[in-house]
Amino acid sequence: MAASAPAPHTTDFPAEGRCSYYVEKKRRFCRMVVAAGKRFCGEHAGAAEEENARKRILCPLDPKHTVYEDQLAKHLKKCNSREKPKPDFFIQDINAGLKDGTEKPEQLVPISSLSEEQLENLIKKLRKASEGLNSTLKDQIMSHPALHDALNDPKNGDSATKHLKQQASILGNIEKLKLLGPRRCFVEFGAGKGKLSHWVDIALKDAEKVHFILVEKVTTRFKVDGKHRKKNSVFERLQIDIQHLCLNKIPLLSKEKLPVVGIGKHLCGVATDLALRCLVETYAASCEERNEEPLAKRIKNDKTEKEINTLAKEGNEKNVPEKWSPVAGIVIALCCHHRCDWRHYVGKEYFRALGLGAVEFHYFQRMSSWATCGMRKTSLEASNLTTKRKDKQNDDSEEHDDGGCIITDESTERVPGFLTVEEKKKIGHLCKLLIDQGRVEYLQQKGFSPALQYYTDPLVSLENVLLTALPNHSSSPETTA
Repeated sequence: MAASAPAPHTTDFPAEGRCSYYVEKKRRFCRMVVAAGKRFCGEHAGAAEEENARKRILCPLDPKHTVYEDQLAKHLKKCNSREKPKPDFFIQDINAGLKDGTEKPEQLVPISSLSEEQLENLIKKLRKASEGLNSTLKDQIMSHPALHDALNDPKNGDSATKHLKQQASILGNIEKLKLLGPRRCFVEFGAGKGKLSHWVDIALKDAEKVHFILVEKVTTRFKVDGKHRKKNSVFERLQIDIQHLCLNKIPLLSKEKLPVVGIGKHLCGVATDLALRCLVETYAASCEERNEEPLAKRIKNDKTEKEINTLAKEGNEKNVPEKWSPVAGIVIALCCHHRCDWRHYVGKEYFRALGLGAVEFHYFQRMSSWATCGMRKTSLEASNLTTKRKDKQNDDSEEHDDGGCIITDESTERVPGFLTVEEKKKIGHLCKLLIDQGRVEYLQQKGFSPALQYYTDPLVSLENVLLTALPNHSSSPETTA
């Protein structure tokens, strides 16, 4: 079935009070409002000689918009694309990981260009490396009463219901890990509209000294954090790439010294590795190096373990507070393994121990999309899927419920003849599991007890794995890897 041609514009005239410039690419008139007595908006005024003789040129900071040539100097001082002063918590590449030039893959061909023998060898390496790994994770699908009314709202569409189910399960898992409480700071990575923090705040009700830091590198529309006005909750939004974020330089954290809970819903590919390093290396390590040691640490230094135990037995627990940890826990819904990057990956040591390196990682991350993309369909179906995904992005969708896989990804261009559809999906899942296991090993080395579990049904989201971690000293029973 052939694709239908784009519908022609429905009117030969612009809407009243709107710009008269016809945008060929969009096949419609510009919809910008014009000034009284004018035919064209400021953007398109230069396109009509009758408007005036002033010339408009592309902005050198962002060629997506134009500016009057004679006002360029004035515009550059206020252009939204101008370089702004960096905040104190911006430290270039602080969470990027070490750059190892010796392991940079040389000209790597697309998976579709590999010979059958080369692909078979990669799959053999994958299966050998995955031996002993439990490919079936524990179901930890939960809910939370804070979302009860929202989940049962008859006005919800399918998309809204899916997101609410995921948020409810993440919230339920946060509570099960005993991380839902007062006197802490929740840092939501890849916050988007901030809905996960919104529900955490609702669940906490009037808990004291609760702070939220929402990290998102792009400007986001329809944010929900601006609507919170509770006196006990403080919301702060940071527009910054996680790669450059130094948490201990944020005034709120350096002043309050609250334990941090790192959370995220569908934290895409490399962003997960950057967030983990931001929490357990950059932030936790900096807290341990401070001259001002936490109270629990000072007590431990001043008293022997025997004295502390004696105090506890005598019922003087108030003199011996719980062991303090700068990172109280981590709860992140994983996503888009095909967007991981070897340089930033936290599980390099795990891969090297298995005899794997940057080349294998590159192909495994590409093959991971087989788990969620399925088989490539006809060019028309592929085009329709791509268009739908672009429409979702334009509609400010912050989720990747279909796995975030782009149908034109080179890893989906050719189906190896010796693999069935189910075998291909299993290989994709093994790739994702191996990459996630590297993250688990990393967290274990950093003094955490991590776990991987399914937090939602695959019918709700194909990206349904949740990574959780608690410090090893935590008394919570949910600390087994």
